[in-house]
Amino acid sequence: MNLQIKISTFISIFFISTIYGYATEQIKWIKETIGYEEEISTEQVINGLKEALEKGVSTGIKQVSKPDGYLKNPQIKIPFPPNIQKVEKTLRNIGLSNEINQFVKTLNQSAEKAATEAKPIFLNSIKQMNIANARDILNGNDKEGATNYLRKTTNNQLREKFTPIIKKALDQTNATKYYADIISSYNRIPFTDDLNTNLTAYTTEKAMEGLFFMIAKEEKKIRENPAERTTELLQKVFK
Repeated sequence: MNLQIKISTFISIFFISTIYGYATEQIKWIKETIGYEEEISTEQVINGLKEALEKGVSTGIKQVSKPDGYLKNPQIKIPFPPNIQKVEKTLRNIGLSNEINQFVKTLNQSAEKAATEAKPIFLNSIKQMNIANARDILNGNDKEGATNYLRKTTNNQLREKFTPIIKKALDQTNATKYYADIISSYNRIPFTDDLNTNLTAYTTEKAMEGLFFMIAKEEKKIRENPAERTTELLQKVFK
């Protein structure tokens, strides 16, 4: 190839590259201007977060609603009501540990039953997630952002749903009776103040806390462990 041909070839390549580069930039600018790329990105983000939440919800509910899902998990086990722990200590000291243990077991069994009813409420909330919700969750520093979105949007509904279920379960498992007997035994002890607590409200709040804890745990896995991002969409959103 002689010098003239080389120069001509170089000029052609340079000219084509320049035009291509300019065209590429123009196409990019046009897409950004009309929001084309942003639309795709937003859709992926929202769908990815919804998928992550659905995965966390399904796994979390499955874990807490299985037999002894609360009782044998020390992180979410529902203990004897803390505001009357002196009752527990006193009654154990006088030989009523079996009664206390059975009572605590029934509290946790009641929470298991209620948790099975949570999924439709969560899925409805996830379905309504919008662009602003998605951006806040991904752009914020909150490592439990998705779970906290669920907390904010489902708390009242869950409480309303859980309360009658837990009340019924407490009655069916004799927890209400055990509790009445325990408090009655304590109140008969000389020089003690009469005590009581709203057992249904206490168990409901602890059941909700435990469920959200497990969902947050699943969210953390997806955020921090690439192996938990089991779909292409999750891998794109949680890089």
